[in-house]
Amino acid sequence: MKFNRIYLLFFFLIANTSLFSQQRPNIIYILADDLGYGDLSCYGQKKFSTPNIDALARQGMLFTRHYAGCAVCAPSRSSLMSGQTTGYTSIRGNKSVEPEGQWPMSAETFTVAEMLKRVGYATGCFGKWGLGYPGSEGDPNKQGFDEFYGYNCQSLAHNYYPDHLYHNQEKIILAGNAGSEFNEYSPYLIQQQAIQFIGDNKNKPFFLFYATTLPHAELLLPEKEISVFRNKFLPEKEFAGLKPGDKNFRQGPYGYQAETHAAFAAMVTLLDKQVGEIMAKVKELGLDKNTIIIFSSDNGPHKEGGGDPDYFDSNGPLKGYKRDLYEGGIRVPFIAYWKGKIKPAETNQMAALWDLYPSFQQLAGMPVSKNIDGVSIVPTLLNNGKQPVHNYLYWEFHENNGRQAVRWKNWKAVKLEVNKTTAPALELYDLDIDPSEKNNVAAKFPDIVKKMEGFIQQAHTPNKDWPLLPGEF
Repeated sequence: MKFNRIYLLFFFLIANTSLFSQQRPNIIYILADDLGYGDLSCYGQKKFSTPNIDALARQGMLFTRHYAGCAVCAPSRSSLMSGQTTGYTSIRGNKSVEPEGQWPMSAETFTVAEMLKRVGYATGCFGKWGLGYPGSEGDPNKQGFDEFYGYNCQSLAHNYYPDHLYHNQEKIILAGNAGSEFNEYSPYLIQQQAIQFIGDNKNKPFFLFYATTLPHAELLLPEKEISVFRNKFLPEKEFAGLKPGDKNFRQGPYGYQAETHAAFAAMVTLLDKQVGEIMAKVKELGLDKNTIIIFSSDNGPHKEGGGDPDYFDSNGPLKGYKRDLYEGGIRVPFIAYWKGKIKPAETNQMAALWDLYPSFQQLAGMPVSKNIDGVSIVPTLLNNGKQPVHNYLYWEFHENNGRQAVRWKNWKAVKLEVNKTTAPALELYDLDIDPSEKNNVAAKFPDIVKKMEGFIQQAHTPNKDWPLLPGEF
């Protein structure tokens, strides 16, 4: 999917006039990692609070029906980059490449970062990438980002005291974490670089994709962060992860944690604190009236490395977790703030991660692409026009023997084990009366089942790198 180059050249010329540049907002998109629908106090969390994100929601717009691109990291992020569902985007699952990194995003993908860069935006990605090993066509610097700092590899991002991070193509060795040392905490380092990017680009439009690793496992923090929550979430839960000296320590497997409940609360609290720091920096630089800040998550809550989503009610009233295509695995928080432009509100407008691509196009003053799956949600955000709506939403998942799901109006369909049989059963739920997906009503509504089957068939295109159905390739 590549844009017409003549069109882009023309738009680049007009977009770089001083008058036009002043009208384009800065875009900060903060994507939490494995944060569940119920993990924020503004979405119902009771065991701890998230005051800075709550303030963002109170002053902005909170969505109650926003969906991730998939139920795991890489394909969800690929949906953001491409504006496509997992039925079309070039990365449809998590697939590692040795010695470091993941299967690369296609060079033919014209990413949201490339699009914004072409019209004059400074572009930066800070945190976790996971869409192409260093030097591949999927490398962030080859996919539109001027600046990248963080983890190229999402597997190595499981460790919060890594032996290295990347700054663009440079491998940054963290000597403070050599051997059994725990001195350089990656969320602190990444935050510093993200804040610096904002300051460095205060005089021109910028796109900051802040792909924080918080609160993904491993559940590990500096003592000063976790001590505040010690003994507050009893009984504690131990995770017998790796310790210094163990084989594969800091090579992807999760580290040991004696207090996983306290650690998880501390990690979400640190995430909230860092969101507050970004908000404060934007205000300090006088950019708040021309900066839209969006906060969301890449999928539902994890049960890895000692994660205990049932204890924290991390999926709220929803069924399922990370790797599920039930609502708990894919419905996520979504908050948008833009001082003076977005009025405080809560909306049940249905939207998905792939809608951000056309939304950012519209915010940048560009015509919205027609050859993607997303629709712009700017009319909802700014209350300034008719909101386009999806005919349906679609997901596919390439683990656990393959899964597919579709949402149409009040209906939700889920198919399991799709690569083991040619005719897997379709589960059907009426989310208006059964948001927790407790009652499969497929037998009562054969016409709806037939319609949903049709959506699933038309939404999936075969891809040799990601075979899903029996007999593909």
